[in-house]
Amino acid sequence: MGKARRPVQIVILLGVLLLGGYAIGEALFASDDKILKAGERPPDFKLLDLNGEAKELQDFQKDGKALVINFWGTFCPPCVKEMPEFQRQYEKWKDSLEIVAINLSEDDLTVRNFVSRFKLDFPVLRDSNRMVERRYGLRQYPTTFFVKPDGRIMEIFVGGMTEKDIDKRIERLLAS
Repeated sequence: MGKARRPVQIVILLGVLLLGGYAIGEALFASDDKILKAGERPPDFKLLDLNGEAKELQDFQKDGKALVINFWGTFCPPCVKEMPEFQRQYEKWKDSLEIVAINLSEDDLTVRNFVSRFKLDFPVLRDSNRMVERRYGLRQYPTTFFVKPDGRIMEIFVGGMTEKDIDKRIERLLAS
C-alpha cells in the first residue's frame, strides 16, 4: 500500500497545481472588456488634457460633429508617423469634425515634448492608468475609432494609416 500511495499523491499534487495555475491565470489575465464593433457607442471616459482639465467623451460629441478617437504612444512608430497626418486632417476638417488623441500612459513631459515637436493643436488626453484603453478593448496601437455624428462607431481601424487613408475615412464619416 505504501508504494501505491506515492504516485497517487504526486497525481493529486499535479492536479492541484494545474487547477491552481489555471485559476490564478484566469484571475490575472481575464478581462471583462468586450470588443467594440461598428454600430455601437464608444464607452464614456473622463481624462485629463495637457492643461490638467478633465475632458469627457461628450465634450467632443457636440454640435453634430463627427469624432475621431486615436489611441497612440510615442513608443509606437506607426503612431508617430500618423500624428502629423492627423494634424493636417484636423486643420482641413475642424469645422465639421473633432479629433482627440488619447495617449497610452506615458509621462506628462514625454507627451508635452511630442505635442510641441509636431505642433499638434487638436486635443491630446492622457490615459495614465490605462482604464480607457481597457474599456475600449485595445489590443494593438495605434487604434482609431471613427464615430458618426449620431454617436455610433462607423469603423474601428487597427494599425497605422497614411494621410490618404485617414482622409478617405473622414470623408465617409462625414457623409454618414
